[in-house]
Amino acid sequence: MARPLRNSAPSATQAGPRTFFVSSRTAQGRSLLQSDRMARLFIDVLASYANRFKLHDFVVMPNHVHLLLTIQQDLSIEKAIQLIKGNFSYQAKKELGFEREIWQRGFSEVRIYDRDNFLKHRKYIHDNPVRAGLAKTAEEYPYSSAYLRARKSAGAKAQGL
Repeated sequence: MARPLRNSAPSATQAGPRTFFVSSRTAQGRSLLQSDRMARLFIDVLASYANRFKLHDFVVMPNHVHLLLTIQQDLSIEKAIQLIKGNFSYQAKKELGFEREIWQRGFSEVRIYDRDNFLKHRKYIHDNPVRAGLAKTAEEYPYSSAYLRARKSAGAKAQGL
């Protein structure tokens, strides 16, 4: 499989933050992320990079992930995904004793330039578990930003905020 050409040097990118929709599959499309432990570990790894980039939305499906994130000029999208996938693989081995290959090589990304495109990709992420029959609504799927947002909102309402 040919690798896509990317100009990944941060100096070659435009100034300022850039937003991307990213997808990555598991090795051979196996459902490696279907267990609660694996999916939650992936979410924990995402959270650990809150100081490196802004994660707008995500969904962890049984055999792939989708992310909508904004990175600063000093970080390439390739490096950001390498950090996420590499750290997750390391943590899965360390914490869960997982020895097999987790990720398919590479990933796909779409650069987001405007609000309409951002909202279209956000909707795609939210609808993914619903289309796959894993939940009736995006807010019911526990391995997604929609679920976490709904829980946070419900907690705030319960506290009268």
